[in-house]
Amino acid sequence: MKKGEEQDDVDFEPEDELGSVGAVKAKLEKLKDELEKVKKERQEYLDGWQRAKADAVNTRRETIQEGQRAADRVRESFIHDLISPLDSFDLASGSPAWETIDKEWRSGMEQVRNQFLNVLQRHGVVRYGKAGDTFDHNLYEAVEETEDVPGESGTVFRILRYGYKMGDRVLRPAQVIVKK
Repeated sequence: MKKGEEQDDVDFEPEDELGSVGAVKAKLEKLKDELEKVKKERQEYLDGWQRAKADAVNTRRETIQEGQRAADRVRESFIHDLISPLDSFDLASGSPAWETIDKEWRSGMEQVRNQFLNVLQRHGVVRYGKAGDTFDHNLYEAVEETEDVPGESGTVFRILRYGYKMGDRVLRPAQVIVKK
């Protein structure tokens, strides 16, 4: 019953007090009207409840999805932060001075680099790029093209910076020199 409406009380009188058939018909009409009114109210309340329930389900789903997207952005940002020190390891180990450093110290540093790579791998990040791969614009960024090197045209000659991907998504393309 809505606020402010008066309730029409249906009086059930004993049969002998009803009187004429007309009075019975009037009471029956009144009952039918009341029943119809109650059915409409029930449907309004049911429709409102169903809309509210659907809104709640949609809001919950959207909140979960937004939370997942936020977590993915944070994880991706952290992965990018880990990639920078790995690039530094690769630059250091690729320099001529690397060979002049004590062998045990180099081995220890390579183990640290491998630990970083294992952590990334456990989180679904794959490091890619090697000489001889077929050049793919989706995975590689060609920094230079050269003709005077051995190998087939359109293949990666040298990796300047490794690429990283998570699943099918490229987090950072590998920078390479390509055989022209």
